[in-house]
Amino acid sequence: MKIQTKIALLFSLLTASFIALLSLLAYYFASQHAFQDFYRRLDIRAIIAAKAAFEESESDTRTYEEIRQKHLEKFPTEEEYFLQVDDEGMVIPNSKYTLPLSSDFYRDVIQDRYGTFRHGNRFYTGILYTGHAGRYVVIVSATNEYSEAYTHNLRNIFFIGTSLSVLVAFTVGMLFSKQVLAPIRRITTKVQNISSTNLHMRLDDHDGTDEIAQLSSTFNNMLDRLETSFESQKNFISNASHELGTPLTAIIGEAEYALRKSRDEEAYRNSIKVMLDEANRLKHITVSLLSLAQTGFDGKKVNWERIRIDELLFTVFNTIHNIHADSQIYIDHKLFPEDESLLTIEGNQQLLHMAFGNIIMNACKYSDNRPVSVAIGASDRDVIVSVADQGIGIPESELKYIYDPFFRASNTRNYKGYGIGLPLSRNIIRLHNGQLTVSAQEGKGTQVQVRLPIAKEYTPLPMM
Repeated sequence: MKIQTKIALLFSLLTASFIALLSLLAYYFASQHAFQDFYRRLDIRAIIAAKAAFEESESDTRTYEEIRQKHLEKFPTEEEYFLQVDDEGMVIPNSKYTLPLSSDFYRDVIQDRYGTFRHGNRFYTGILYTGHAGRYVVIVSATNEYSEAYTHNLRNIFFIGTSLSVLVAFTVGMLFSKQVLAPIRRITTKVQNISSTNLHMRLDDHDGTDEIAQLSSTFNNMLDRLETSFESQKNFISNASHELGTPLTAIIGEAEYALRKSRDEEAYRNSIKVMLDEANRLKHITVSLLSLAQTGFDGKKVNWERIRIDELLFTVFNTIHNIHADSQIYIDHKLFPEDESLLTIEGNQQLLHMAFGNIIMNACKYSDNRPVSVAIGASDRDVIVSVADQGIGIPESELKYIYDPFFRASNTRNYKGYGIGLPLSRNIIRLHNGQLTVSAQEGKGTQVQVRLPIAKEYTPLPMM
């Protein structure tokens, strides 16, 4: 059963239960009111019947009889009974009357001058009359056909009303649940259209705080991880054969050249040197490809720890300086936050060291070791690291290809590289739920900005 139908049925059941309870209460009180009203009518008839039967003045008797005939419609099966009460307060039986009345009824009438009794659908009202003729218990009885018809109609109204209410509630429940579940249906439809060939698609995210927005955000995060993993594996497979084939071909060709005929020692040394260089290149490409592929795995398997981003960058600076002593890296403190706890993130030390190392080394390399500025700042949610150089930049038409593994801009022919550093760095940053953006102008330099989420317990409260 669909959730939409379950919601509609539950809504209908609750509505039916509520309406049925109200109907039962209304029916009960209406029935009680109808009985009490009928007793009052019988009471009036008993009083007039007593006056008409026992008043001394014949004119008064005639007057009460006229009132009864003109103004009191006779009930169906209406009967009148007159039972004398003796001096001891006991009702004298009358052989003409066969009444199913209890002794309690007579006692109530004699003591309280009024009593009622019900036997099935026949109602009895009794009063105590005292006059010149003595004391009498005057009883009027009738079947309550009007009340029976009234309560029967009331039952029908409640039954029909409850049935219609349930039908309306079910219809409204279906429409309501359809409206409520519409975002989930849209998510289902969108997810069904996502496959390994279009993992770039994302669910609509309206920056809400409800469960639907959280579900969309969770799906999008999952798709980010899947896309990263698929891209890494696809890039590894598609590029490995091409990139690994080039140095292997060079090694094989050089070996065949050296073995084709006898050569002097210098020629063999040159051949071995070529093969060594190509082997080292092959090793570097293999390590880079493996690193690129491994950054696509599930982030939960990474050893996470709390890291101060400024301390991490100082470690990266030292590493780069040890490799390239002539590098010029400067820290820009203008955006440095006053609250140093805002510089704490959660991540993997080795992976982040690799990412920032690639970014900053590229800045040094493609600027011919001109000054490289590294600015550190923080927002309410993210740590921001901006690396800016004064190098060759990137042609605008080629910016869209910079994340493709092994892609190198057309103005980098004079610089050694393999085109893996930036895609590898972006994968690592995305693995840490961060963002990496690149802006550049050819001949003027490149700026790389990295945003990483602040560790949760250090996230500042929103401003009031």
